[in-house]
Amino acid sequence: MGARADYAATRFHQSHCRLRGRSRRAQQPERMRRIGVLSSASESDSRSKPYYAAFQQELQELQELGWFDGRNYRIDYRFGAGDPDRIRAYAAELVRMSPDVIFTASAATVMALRQETRTIPIVYVLVPDPVANGIAESLARPGGNSTGFATNTLTMGSKWLELLKEMAPRVARVALGVLCWIFAFA
Repeated sequence: MGARADYAATRFHQSHCRLRGRSRRAQQPERMRRIGVLSSASESDSRSKPYYAAFQQELQELQELGWFDGRNYRIDYRFGAGDPDRIRAYAAELVRMSPDVIFTASAATVMALRQETRTIPIVYVLVPDPVANGIAESLARPGGNSTGFATNTLTMGSKWLELLKEMAPRVARVALGVLCWIFAFA
């Protein structure tokens, strides 16, 4: 058979050993991932229902990737119901649980979480101008342990005008009204 056959047999054996090792690792019990969710709304707030429905839809899609609630991840929900003291208490409680990540959707909840931890990743959505709110150093490089999606920021105004000019090149004048919510959370 020669050197070529020996090489092929050796490669087959190495590949088989690697696959066998992977299958052993795959059979080991999975580590339970912990996810914290801190909402500034109440659990029964009708305005929040579409967001929770979208979140639940995303969780269902995770099943297609092999992630199942209660098997390899667990979500701990806390609802602040608009009460700053309750939000701070729930932020501290979630941090004590040591989740792998915390999701949230308001500047007030991000600020409360950042007061409690500088190590657990915080992912936020629907936060108006995280730079002005002191949540991020910049949109390009938020810094710290929090990141997410900003809603309206004043620095995006030039981009809005650029897009408007592409869509309607004949527009000569534009009036822009901006309502900026800055949430201070002491």
